[in-house]
Amino acid sequence: MSLSKITLQLARNPGLPGGDPSQGYTIIAPLTAEGQIDLDAWRETRAACRVVRFHPDPDEHADGLLTHRGSHWFFHYDEDDEGDDEAGYKLGQHVFKEGEYITIATHGETPLTYKITDVSPT
Repeated sequence: MSLSKITLQLARNPGLPGGDPSQGYTIIAPLTAEGQIDLDAWRETRAACRVVRFHPDPDEHADGLLTHRGSHWFFHYDEDDEGDDEAGYKLGQHVFKEGEYITIATHGETPLTYKITDVSPT
């Protein structure tokens, strides 16, 4: 089972007309041939399915696991200072390919849009 490294960078959002490539996420996850998260493969490799939140402010940096509950995907951080779980909007239905956009709700704040800038094998 192969995993993919998916890079998301903050896209154009209200108050950030140019986005910010220094803010985003790196996700390690198995993808189907169509580019969607493969739930069955995730179950077999869940310990390797990681998420890293990157940001210029070191206090905003976090690392954790890609988790699944019900029909929803979350970014789960183990440390209390890294914040609550973050939810991806319909991540299970998204196609992960360069140029596509993903919405993520960070710490209960207004959801933000991220652009997929890279998908490559790990």
